[in-house]
Amino acid sequence: MRLERLLNLAGIALASASILADPVHASSGGGLPWEGPLQQIQESITGPVAGFIALAAVAIAGGMLIFGGELNDFARRLMYVVLVAGILLGATQIVGLFGATGASIGVADHTSPPAMAKRGGDTHDG
Repeated sequence: MRLERLLNLAGIALASASILADPVHASSGGGLPWEGPLQQIQESITGPVAGFIALAAVAIAGGMLIFGGELNDFARRLMYVVLVAGILLGATQIVGLFGATGASIGVADHTSPPAMAKRGGDTHDG
């Protein structure tokens, strides 16, 4: 009795999964209306202008914290926020300095043949 019930539940789950899979395969992720503005923002915060803004923010905030004398609590917290924002904006340039510019996951243009094909005399024609 339990085995029959388990098989029925498995059949229902399999049928449900196959019915729900078609809309998932038909949907696409491209062409959404907010992709253009988000791409533009991403290019703006990773470009050279963002690097200069980040450098200026870090320099000014660091100078204020070091040479600012007696800052009240609000001003000190504001300078920390500016300092962290400058570091975050400049993070892509900092990572780029170390040689890590990005990752590409995919198939390489040139692929090497299998090891057996490299040796000419080991192939058997049957």
